[in-house]
Amino acid sequence: MYLKGVGPRKADMLKKLDIFTMYDFLTHYPRAYENYSTVSKIADVDAGETVVLVGRMYHLEQRVIRHNLSIIEGTLDDDTGRITVMWFNQDYLMRKLEYGTRMMIIGKIKWDDWRNELVVGQVINSTILGAHEQPSLGIMPVYPSTSSLPQSFFRTAMKNLLDKMPPLPEILPQVILKQLKLMPLDLAMHSIHFPKDQRYLDAARRRLAFDELFLIQCGLMLIKRQTKYNRLGIQHEKNGELVNKIFDSLPFELTNDQKNIFAEVSRDMEDKLPMRRLIQGDVGSGKTAVALLALVKAVQGGYQGAMMAPTEILANQHYEKFSKFLSPFGIRVGLLSAKVTRTKKMRDEIYKQISEHELDIVVGTHSLIQEGVRFAKLGLVVTDEQHRFGVVQRSVLEKRSVLIPDMLVMTATPIPRTMSLTVYGDLDVSLIKEMPPGRKPIETTFKSIRSRKRVYEFVREEILKGRQAYVVCPLISRSDSETLKHIDPVVEVYEMLSEGIFRDVPCDILHGKMKPKDKDEIMERFRAGETRLLVSTTVIEVGVDVPNATVMVVENADRFGLAQLHQLRGRVGRGSEKSYCILLSNNKTDHSQERMELLQSTNDGFKLAEEDLKMRGPGQFFGEAQHGLPDLKVADVFRDVETLIAARDAAEKFVTEEADLNYFVELRKNLALAYGDKFSQITRD
Repeated sequence: MYLKGVGPRKADMLKKLDIFTMYDFLTHYPRAYENYSTVSKIADVDAGETVVLVGRMYHLEQRVIRHNLSIIEGTLDDDTGRITVMWFNQDYLMRKLEYGTRMMIIGKIKWDDWRNELVVGQVINSTILGAHEQPSLGIMPVYPSTSSLPQSFFRTAMKNLLDKMPPLPEILPQVILKQLKLMPLDLAMHSIHFPKDQRYLDAARRRLAFDELFLIQCGLMLIKRQTKYNRLGIQHEKNGELVNKIFDSLPFELTNDQKNIFAEVSRDMEDKLPMRRLIQGDVGSGKTAVALLALVKAVQGGYQGAMMAPTEILANQHYEKFSKFLSPFGIRVGLLSAKVTRTKKMRDEIYKQISEHELDIVVGTHSLIQEGVRFAKLGLVVTDEQHRFGVVQRSVLEKRSVLIPDMLVMTATPIPRTMSLTVYGDLDVSLIKEMPPGRKPIETTFKSIRSRKRVYEFVREEILKGRQAYVVCPLISRSDSETLKHIDPVVEVYEMLSEGIFRDVPCDILHGKMKPKDKDEIMERFRAGETRLLVSTTVIEVGVDVPNATVMVVENADRFGLAQLHQLRGRVGRGSEKSYCILLSNNKTDHSQERMELLQSTNDGFKLAEEDLKMRGPGQFFGEAQHGLPDLKVADVFRDVETLIAARDAAEKFVTEEADLNYFVELRKNLALAYGDKFSQITRD
C-alpha cells in the first residue's frame, strides 16, 4: 500500500523514529491527546487558553523580520469579534489563503502588550474549510515526532492510512473477546488515533494494551512449554552426604529466605522436568550461597555445573571463592574466560577438561557459550546478573550438553511483582527479601555541589584510615548538549581529584570505552587494595566484592534512576566497617528532592524500584531487564495491573488448554508481526 504524503524524503525522516513499514506507522501511537471538542467564540476567549475558533480570515499580511524569521498575520472574524492570528515561518500559507477564506484555528491565546489586545500567538493547527463544511472536532492525537515532521503530517498521513486500510482481522480468540468485553481490534486501532470521545479512547487503550501483554505472555509461555513441559530433564538425587557436608560447613547461618529458596530449588531439581527458576534478591542478600548449594547438588549426582558471570573480574571472584571452599571436599572447579583461553593450547586444554568431565563446576563469562565448549554431563546452569544475558543466551547454554540441564537465574535488579509477571514469564520466580544478620545499613546523605570540598575531605579521612572509596560520574566526556553541559565527566573529575586533594593517594579511572582487558586489570588493582580511590562510570554497578570500600560518592546523582543509585550504593557496606553513600547534586526541583529523600529513608531495593518506575514510567524496561523482550508501546505495568493479570491468566489458559493449538499459526504470525524474531525459537511442539 502506498501512503499518501510519504515520499522517499519523508520515509528517511521516519526511519529516525524506527518507522520502516506500514505496520510500524500504524502502531506509532500518540504520546498524548488534545481535547478540541467545542468551538469557542472570539468574544469569550481569555489569555492562556488553548481554543478552537472558526471564522473568516481578512487583512492578510506577511513580514520578514530577518533571514530566518517571517510572520504571517491575519484577522479572524466570527461575527462575535475579531482577533489577530500569527503564523511563524509558514510562507506557503500566503499562496493558499485568500480574503474571506473560512478557517478553523486551534491556538493559544496570549496578551500582546504592543497591540494592547488579545492575539492567537501560537497556532497549533489551522484548516481551510469549505463554505458549508463542518469543522472536524474532537480529541486530537499528539505523536512522538521530530522538528522536521510536524503533528499535521502525522495526523493527515494517519487519517489517510486508516481510511484506505482494509478492516483489521481479529487476532484474539472470540472467547477471550467476549469474556473480557474487549473492543474489536479494527475499532480500537481507529480509536487510539482518532477517538470519538474519552470512552472510546479508554476502551481502545485497554484493548491494545491487552493485546501487547497477551502476545508477550503467550510467547514466553510457549517457550516455557517447549523447553520445560515437552522435554524431559534430569531427575537429580535428593540432598545427600555431600550437600549436607557443604551446608554444615558454610561459614555463616543461612537466612530463612535462603533456606526456603534452596528447598524450592531442590524440589525443582529432583523433578523430571527441567528447572527454570529465577532468584531475585537485593545486593548482598545471599543469592550466590543458594547457587553454590545447587551446583553441589548437581555434582553430588555425577553431573557438571556451569556458572556464567557478566564480567571476567566477577567470574574470577566466583571461581576463587568456589575453588577455595569446595576443593577440600574433592570438587574440581575450573575457570573459563578470555584470560585462560588466550592461546590455542590453553583453550584446547580447558575444553578437554570440560568435555572429559575432569572439572565438576566451570565458572566463566560469555566464553561458556562459544563454539567448541562441550560438557560431558551438564546438569545445572547458573547465570549471574541475568539481565545482562536474557532468553537467547540461556537457550544457547542449554544446547552445550546432550541432556537438558536445569537453569537457575540470579538477579540483583529489583523488579516489582507486577513487572516480573511479564518480564519473567518463562521462569518461576523466587524472592529473597531477608538480609543476612550483621550487615550494617549504609548511611546515605544528599549534598549540594557546593559541599563537594567538604565531602572529598571526608573521603580522604576514610582513605587515610586504610579504607577505599568509589566516585561515580554519569558521563565519560563533556557533552555538547545544553542539558548536560553542567555535568562534569569522569575524565575531568578524575584529573581534578588525582591532581588535587588525592594527589598523594593511588587513584585510577574506569569507564566503558576502555578495553575489557584494561578494565579487568584496573578493577583487580582496586580489589587487591593497590588503588585506594576509583573514579568510574556505572561500569562498577555490577562489580566485584571489595569489603574494604566504605565510601561511595555519586556526582550529579539526579542523572541516575533510583534503582540504579541503589545498585551503585550496594558496592559499599560489604565489610565490617560503617559505610557511606554521598549523593552530590545541584538539582533542587521537588521531583529530585523527593527521589533523594526516598534513597535516604530506605534500603529496600524493591520499594525503590517500584517508586522509580512510577516516577519515570516503565519506558524500555523490558529491554534493560531481559535482553530479547520487546518494549511496550501502549501498556503500562502500573496503570494496567488489572489488564496485565487478565492477559496473563488468559494466556496461561489458552496455551495450556488449547491442546490442538489450532490458533498457533495465527499466533505465531502475530508474534512475528509485532515483535519480529523475538520469539523465533517457538515451535509447535
